[in-house]
Amino acid sequence: MIRVALPAFAATLLVATPALAQTGGLRQALSTRATAEATLGAPRVQGQPAPTPIKIRVDYGQPHARGRKIVGGLIPVDTVWRFGANAATGFTSDVDLDLGGKLVPKGAYSLFSLLAKDGSWSLIVSKRTGEWGTEYDPKQDLVRVPVRARTLSEPVESFTVTLVPAGDGSARGVLRFAWGTAEGSVDWAAKP
Repeated sequence: MIRVALPAFAATLLVATPALAQTGGLRQALSTRATAEATLGAPRVQGQPAPTPIKIRVDYGQPHARGRKIVGGLIPVDTVWRFGANAATGFTSDVDLDLGGKLVPKGAYSLFSLLAKDGSWSLIVSKRTGEWGTEYDPKQDLVRVPVRARTLSEPVESFTVTLVPAGDGSARGVLRFAWGTAEGSVDWAAKP
């Protein structure tokens, strides 16, 4: 099996090499893809199959600072930002959520953010999905959620989103994002 795969791989390289030479060769992408996921377990009933795990997921393009100005630069002030890079950030939940005090029914959404001049943040949950990150339509807003903001002492090179569980086993936690010296967080909880 290896003997068959290696010649096929070598042939692919020989065919691809002229094309790579014409385009300047392979280069590192300016951004990467990342995913944050929280898995919630439903109670198991004796004699029944294990229930399918319930998931909350954020799928986003992960831009990197590479020496550039973040707040007021890559993250604009008083302009809706795509909350990542490239395609709009996807947000899916298999359960109704309380997100920062706002109801987000189970389903698929896009996330955007808005940094105001006064330093306050809003996380925008859009009903529209699958769009490019710059194709924001305010008519598609489901909710705008206030974000707790703080300044980090050490800068974060790559935009990062995490879904941090509460730690007590309950179906709640914090959606946290950070880039440069800016960090924002919003509480989330599964609705019963």
